[in-house]
Amino acid sequence: MRKNVAIIMGGFSSEFEISLKSGQVVYETLDPSKYNPYRIHIFKEKWVYVDANDNEFPVDKNDFSISVDGLKTTFDCVFNAIHGTPGEDGFMQGYLELLEIPQTSCNMYQAALTFNKRDCLSTLKPYGIKTAESYYVNLGDVIDEDAIIAKVGLPCFVKANKAGSSFGITKVYKKEEFNKALEVAFKEDDEVIIESFLDGVEVSVGVIMYKGEVTVLPITEIVSENDFFDYQAKYLGQSQEITPARLTQEQEEKVRTVAKKVYEVLKMKGFSRSEFIFKDGEPHFLEINTVPGMTKASILPQQAAAAGISLVDLFGNAIEEVLS
Repeated sequence: MRKNVAIIMGGFSSEFEISLKSGQVVYETLDPSKYNPYRIHIFKEKWVYVDANDNEFPVDKNDFSISVDGLKTTFDCVFNAIHGTPGEDGFMQGYLELLEIPQTSCNMYQAALTFNKRDCLSTLKPYGIKTAESYYVNLGDVIDEDAIIAKVGLPCFVKANKAGSSFGITKVYKKEEFNKALEVAFKEDDEVIIESFLDGVEVSVGVIMYKGEVTVLPITEIVSENDFFDYQAKYLGQSQEITPARLTQEQEEKVRTVAKKVYEVLKMKGFSRSEFIFKDGEPHFLEINTVPGMTKASILPQQAAAAGISLVDLFGNAIEEVLS
């Protein structure tokens, strides 16, 4: 019996366009002999099933079902391809957990924790995970630029605390630039994290649950053509992504060990992609993405390919992990 798989995509954040692309790749890739894939677009104003002819049918939120021509369809599993809210911050996970529908990303608490950069860093630090120096600001706080510079130095990064895909991030070189940078960050979130600049090799490490085991994929080195790995670098081709990364054996072993530790300490499931920068030979953790991009150009699928894992296997495995 083929399983009915709802691929949720879209979302409420600035990342919805990338999410729609990720979801479409999953939809086109899933093995049709095993799965009946359904595209489910989730937006603030509508939740709809989109059929092969782009006709839309409303989703019944009471049981997450759809009805087409009087025929009701329920789902065996949900493949989560929503980057940002509500797919990466715990809301969809909690909703689906209440309905007892398995889904391919991590659990609700882990999603909420990892989406909040400040709380995630605070959780990992006691385990010896190295990070940048950081300073936190909430909307409405009095901004003391001198105190910020004393803590994190210049240049530094001003980031929205709960936002993905490099939205709401500015690299600040001078004290006078803080106001503008905070304005940009507060457009995405009411909490801001300001981090010290780490000057070193940046890498992205995919860690997934594959065939029942925590698996670290080949590492990708990020060489941005821009000042940092911003949205344009990440999605519009303004970066080099080199897999496998040009690391020494010692560097590779260190970052693989730390990335696996992060995954296990946080009790992750499904897909993850962690970002690190090497400083003084040591990998410093930046953040973890729990619903990473799944387009053909995305980093995690590139890493899977380097590991000899096809997209069909990558996506199928994610579903089998939660159905088993």
